[in-house]
Formats: sequence, structure tokens, C-alpha cells
Amino acid sequence: MATKVIMPKLEMAQESATIIEWLKHEGDQIEKGEPLLVIETDKVTVELESPGSGVLSSVRGDPGEEIPVTQVIAYLLEPGEEPPQEIIEEEIERALEIPPPPIPQVDVTPVAKRLATTHGVDLGTVVGTGPKGQITKEDVEAALTAPAVVTPPGKIRATPSARRLAREKGVDLSGVKGTGPRGQVTAEDVAAYSPAPGIVGLTPLETVPLRGIRRTIAERMTHSFQTTPHIFVSLRVDMSFLEAERARLNEEVEANQFPRISVTAILVKVTAEVLKDHPWLNSTLQGEEIILLSDLNIGVAVALDGGLIAPVVHHADGKSVAEIAAEVQDLATRARTNQLTPSHVARGTFTISNLGPFGVEQFTAIINPPNAAILAVGAIRSEVVVDELGEIVVRPLVWMTLAADHRIVDGAVAAKFLTALKDALEDPAQYLQSKPLG
Repeated sequence: MATKVIMPKLEMAQESATIIEWLKHEGDQIEKGEPLLVIETDKVTVELESPGSGVLSSVRGDPGEEIPVTQVIAYLLEPGEEPPQEIIEEEIERALEIPPPPIPQVDVTPVAKRLATTHGVDLGTVVGTGPKGQITKEDVEAALTAPAVVTPPGKIRATPSARRLAREKGVDLSGVKGTGPRGQVTAEDVAAYSPAPGIVGLTPLETVPLRGIRRTIAERMTHSFQTTPHIFVSLRVDMSFLEAERARLNEEVEANQFPRISVTAILVKVTAEVLKDHPWLNSTLQGEEIILLSDLNIGVAVALDGGLIAPVVHHADGKSVAEIAAEVQDLATRARTNQLTPSHVARGTFTISNLGPFGVEQFTAIINPPNAAILAVGAIRSEVVVDELGEIVVRPLVWMTLAADHRIVDGAVAAKFLTALKDALEDPAQYLQSKPLG
């Protein structure tokens, strides 16, 4: 009996997901639990496993296509089994669809044709004003100055060949006018497509649709920066004792073949402990109420090829630094191999973004809503300073910048928290006393 492969609903508010890549091909023999395809929601990119065993058949979603949840996207068939009757009927109906009429020849003057070719103007969209509707040079020039037409959002109907050609040419199908049945975009439409006048004369390296995680980042960061008044406070932290403590802990964990303890892991642990005494930084604004949160769930920003995601270390205050180090490593690996689930990125109360590994010394970050704050951490640099005894010494220093929601947190409150965090990081042993493998 055929097994349906459906687009799963991974989140309560999820309505659709985008197919990123099919890991198997139609006709392949698939075993239950094998990786089958990669999909992307507005929060995570996930590798889906096969729900059963059988021959992959009737694949109904191309890479880049957005599919509603619960819709069937493929079938798994027993050897020799025919596809379900509804699939056969659908394929027959598709085969019987009336092909689009041939594209009529355009009457255009030689000068106008050369001008259109030079500037990438689709002559099929130009209204001719010359004799018998002939397109003139003036008509092409008018088309160049006309505003771009924006296709309204919605599901894009396109043939598989059109989607393949669009991927090869880097064309966003949302900007292509379909001439096929019911406005379906055909390969001919993609081949004839020209970019909007706004980028005429520029050669795109690639056109990347704004969707999935990238779209979510764009929407959330725009909303955060436009609606949340940010206040920024910065200071430098001496990491001498932290580095010494980290070296001691790593000797212990390496002897037991556990993951090395990173600076980020210590930052997560110490930040969670300091937040206990500064609850306004671990809060959220909901309507007319500020809610101080008891859970200390620290999000750790992870850079991906397609964007940024902040998986969460839940209840970080109740975990040892070694446990946090192992969890941060696991979450980062899951993020980069599309193994995160919505639960891994949910319920964060405070975020840390560490660009130190990239060599960045200081930066400001945008608050990740609905959090009240985010900590931006730079690279550790050896610098010459005057110590408390008036001696000139070299110390490992790092810039930290706190961004806080000024509707919730005043400057003095933000400064007190960051100063307390600095003090804790400069003498972190008190927060790392539990056995490192606890």
C-alpha cells in the first residue's frame, strides 16, 4: 500500500514550508528513517526522514517551491505498485492541458530592437505607437523610465522546466508574468524575462528569493529596530582570570574526552547567573505589561550560510559549564546540518552574539524580540594597560556591548548589569565551582 509523504506542520502557527532540496530521486528505493528532503520554515531548516519504506514516486514539489502543510508531496510505493488513482488522473489532466498559443511576432524598428537588447527590455511588454502598432525607439525609452510592476504575493504557478531554468538563470519567479494556462509561468516566460528597469545596466551575480529564515530575519530585525528604542552601553572586560579558569577546566574535560569548554559556554553560564540579580534584563514587554521572567534561557547566535539563528540553552543557570559547552556544540552542529527543531529555538529570554571568532573587536546587535536585551561580544585582544598597582602590563581584553529595550530598561539599569557581568567574568571561579562534568 502506498505511503504518503506530507509536508509536516512543525509549529503551531506554521501554514507552509519551502522545499530546499530533495536528497533522493524519483525511482530510488527508500528505507524508513532515511533522510528524504530538506525543508525550511520561517524559523528552522529541517532534514525530514522518510515515513516509510518503498520506491519514491510522484514527487510533487520542486526545490524553492512553497507547499502548504499537510499537502502530499510524494508517495512511497511497493515494488511493482502503481501510483494512487488521483495521481494518475492528475497526470492525465496535465498532459491534456491546452498548450499556450505561440508568442506573436513583434513589429519593431531596428533601432528600437537594438536599444531593447542593450537594456534588457522585454519587447512583449512594450506598447507600440508607430504605424500599425510598430514599436519605436521612443516606445522603448518610455518603457525604461516606467515604474516596475510588482507581482502581488501568492502561490506561484510554474512548470518544472520553468523552475529549473529560473534556478539556472537566477530569476525570481515572482517577477515573471506567466502566459501558460491560468497564468502558469512557462520556460519560455523565464527565457524571455528581463530584469526590472531599476537595475537595467547592472548584471546580477545571482537573484536570491527572500524567503524562509532569511525573510524571518528581515521581518523581525526590521520590526525590532523600528519599534524598539535601543539603548547601547559598552565596556571592556579583562579576560585574564577567565582564560586561566578555562584552561584549568579544559584539562579536566580533556582527560575524560568531553568537549572543550569555549569562551561562549562560560559567557552563557555567567550571564545566566548575573541575570538572577538583574531581572529587568530578562524580561519582555507584552502589551501594557512588563513581564519579568523566572526562566533563564540563553540564546546563542549561530551564523549559517543562509542567515542567522539563535538556538537556546534552556535553564542555563541550572547547568554546569561543561554541560553548557556540550549543549552549545551540539546546537551549533544541529544548526549547520539542518537538525534543529522548533523547540531548540523557542522560549529564549536573553541572547548572546559572539563575533570574536571572526576577528570583530566591537559591534552592536539588534534585540531579538521579544527579548529585552542582547549582548554583543567581540574578539579577545592583548593590549597594554595600567593595572591597579600602576604597573604597565599586557592583558587580554574584550569589548562587550549591551543593547537593551529602552521602554523596559533605563541606562543606569543597563550599566549596572553590564558592570556586574564584567565583575563576574573577571573573577568567574565562583560560578564554575561545580564539577565541570556535572
